[in-house]
Amino acid sequence: MTEPSSTDSGSAVPAGSRPQERLAALGLTLPPVVAPLAAYVPAVRSGSMIYTAGQLPMVDGQLVSAGKVGAEVGAAEAAALARTCALNALAAAASVAGGLSSIKRIVKLTGFVASSPDFTGQPQVVNGASELLLEVFGEAGRHARSAVGTAALPLDAPVEIELIVEAGD
Repeated sequence: MTEPSSTDSGSAVPAGSRPQERLAALGLTLPPVVAPLAAYVPAVRSGSMIYTAGQLPMVDGQLVSAGKVGAEVGAAEAAALARTCALNALAAAASVAGGLSSIKRIVKLTGFVASSPDFTGQPQVVNGASELLLEVFGEAGRHARSAVGTAALPLDAPVEIELIVEAGD
């Protein structure tokens, strides 16, 4: 199964535009980098690779929603939360890359979904994050991915996203 590209998703985002322009066309801006909850940093650069810490669906320093997907949180809501997590991860990556325009490609996305025991739609939840990356980066946003169901996440968050990205010099 192929994922839709930004040009065939029905969005009005120009295919040749820069990531910042695509983000703005979606009505989004990079949020401030979320402060770490423990002893780690939001992102680390090693050479041209950037690794983000897991990002929760935080807005203005507050968790947007809590609970298990398939119980307290629906799959569509969780996919929107994954999109918020991806935006936070992009902010963290951009903070060590020298800005969003310095990110050359999204290499890997790992999504964790706090799921009720009978929920098996983790890939559809994590698509919320994957689709945002495709909308913002076009083909450079196409990535490898894991979507993992788990019993619990920090702060009882429904979803957590981490990225590996390649940055330019």
